[in-house]
Amino acid sequence: MLPPALSDDQSVPFDDRGLAYGDGIFETVLLRDGAPVLWRYHMARLAQGCQRLGIPLLSQEVLDATWQGDPTAEFEVLKLILTRGSGGRGYAQPEQVTPRLLSRRTPFQPSVKRWQEGVTVRLCDLQLARQPRLAGIKHLNRLENVLARREWNDATIAEGLLADSEGLIVEATSMNVFWQQAGEVFTPQLDQCGVAGTLRAVLLEEGAVAEDALTLDQLADVERLWVANSVQGVWPVTKLLSASGSLLQRWSLSHSDPFQRLAHQLLGVV
Repeated sequence: MLPPALSDDQSVPFDDRGLAYGDGIFETVLLRDGAPVLWRYHMARLAQGCQRLGIPLLSQEVLDATWQGDPTAEFEVLKLILTRGSGGRGYAQPEQVTPRLLSRRTPFQPSVKRWQEGVTVRLCDLQLARQPRLAGIKHLNRLENVLARREWNDATIAEGLLADSEGLIVEATSMNVFWQQAGEVFTPQLDQCGVAGTLRAVLLEEGAVAEDALTLDQLADVERLWVANSVQGVWPVTKLLSASGSLLQRWSLSHSDPFQRLAHQLLGVV
């Protein structure tokens, strides 16, 4: 296996295919006391993304080296970007692919207030396109999410919910969606579009959630609603707004939230 063309936080060449075409994948990993949280699940999704896109997977030794360092920081976020590298004519890939790896660690502090007080979310006008070959992986072409996030500037709105072209709830702009119905917790099946988060993966593996479909019309009738990912943890949703800003539903916070408690235990949050 060829070594990556680049590592650490350096400049990207003009002809990098990730820059030119979004030809690559990325991972955003929570580091707690210098060690990655849910690393096995991030590596599994990275491997799946490489397989889907046909990018050579780097050695585990190279990937592990990105997070090894100063263990004194309580929380950091590690971002990994792996592109197909440079070369090729137009969209055609080079005959010999030399992947390019970039990584950066940044300080981070989770929003405990949002864990405790819940958040307001809104529906987005943008509809996600269906493309099963890209569904689940964290590829670099995230323009749909960028456009959806441009739909609001109100700092009191924490997230926007995205549906696909068939009217099924898929995800939030940067988090997965979970809901409770008849006492059970569900999350959308991401076989057509959307990012399959690592916290979502471990919750499914633990049997704490099940996959199901949720339409836009059904959303306001669920018993409870959460948005969550492996970096931010679980935010209970207390208010749901339409894309125009009108109130669609309000949920009360529960003093006991077994779903949030389990998810945070899996993230190492005491």
